[in-house]
Amino acid sequence: MTTPNLALPYIEAAQAQKHVTHNEALDKLDVLAQLAVESRTLTGPPGTPVEGSCFIPAAGATGAWSCWYFDIAAFIGGAWQRITPLSGMKAWVRAERLTVTYEDGTWRDGIALTAHGGRVTLRAREEELTLAGAFVETADAAFIPDRAIVLGVAARTTEAITGAASYDVGIAGEPDKFGGTLGIAPGATNIGVIGPTAFYADTRVRATANGSGFTGGKVRLIAYFLEMSAPAA
Repeated sequence: MTTPNLALPYIEAAQAQKHVTHNEALDKLDVLAQLAVESRTLTGPPGTPVEGSCFIPAAGATGAWSCWYFDIAAFIGGAWQRITPLSGMKAWVRAERLTVTYEDGTWRDGIALTAHGGRVTLRAREEELTLAGAFVETADAAFIPDRAIVLGVAARTTEAITGAASYDVGIAGEPDKFGGTLGIAPGATNIGVIGPTAFYADTRVRATANGSGFTGGKVRLIAYFLEMSAPAA
């Protein structure tokens, strides 16, 4: 017999080798309490798994994870164990630094979910810029993605800026949208909050030099925004 939710094995009356059953239950609890998985994108086990590590196998999983997609693969006692998730179970995905929820047979990230694939997700996207010239844009063309509702962009000077007297953070056509005349000394920060603003195309964020062009320095930017999805069915 097992417990109704986590399927932890019971110790039966007069059972021999009770420690085996007890340790099996402890191993499952060790994995499922404050569940954290390494990734949810792999279709096969890593070559050298760490004892106690967990993964959510992706669709099309093969090998030791064959047909385990969207379950939990836990490496316990030197072997892979399959754990079936429960509706409403949450997991922290280390590779993505976000929490996902199991519902409707799949794992989804979001602060609100619907039965047919709808979701709204709060996201944070980070990039460090190496400064040179009149301005520098994020390498990620979708640093602010199409249809995102932006709350703000934060900035930190991570390496002393040279050449410019200060800098602005914004986008093409609005160079100081997320803050103007920002500090060039290491550690200077700004949180460029705006009224929630919808963007209708992938958009780069840029740092623009004031006074003279950049000759050196680095700035780290973080965009905070909401994303929504259409129904999947």
